[in-house]
Amino acid sequence: MSKPATETLFVVAKRSTTTMQRRGSGSREGKAGDPPSQLIDARIKELSDWRGETLARVRILIKQADPEVVEEWKWRGVPVWSHAGIICTGETYKNVVKLTFAKGASLKDPSGLFNSSLEGNTRRAIDFHEGDKIDDKALTALIRAAVALNTSVRAASGLVRSQKRPKSA
Repeated sequence: MSKPATETLFVVAKRSTTTMQRRGSGSREGKAGDPPSQLIDARIKELSDWRGETLARVRILIKQADPEVVEEWKWRGVPVWSHAGIICTGETYKNVVKLTFAKGASLKDPSGLFNSSLEGNTRRAIDFHEGDKIDDKALTALIRAAVALNTSVRAASGLVRSQKRPKSA
């Protein structure tokens, strides 16, 4: 390798290491063993602006719509709400809080909440911007529809996690 290429690789490697170290020390990673609910609480507190308020409000609506919802923390800092499969994720960006429904393309959306990721065959998302009002009733209905879809798919497959698959003869 020529000397400039070697120097370039060293600089890239050094930047990667620095980035990894920064990520590891932030609250986005969380400590091993921290309950997801605490990590989500910390994320909301860390945001400390309209995005935290929006994420907190959406979280309350999800829990009210489905008291059996399971909170998870995946993909290095993304809140995930599940019930018999992923219902939705709550991602936060500089100018938007994005609520992505894993099977959103299969859900009826009579209120027209979905306004993002409309071109895909599976997911649909709702982008909340600063100052947007959340339609509590419509969002609650959408969450319940997502749970119903997940549970119907699970029931139709005949598999329940607590059941063992039959042994083949």
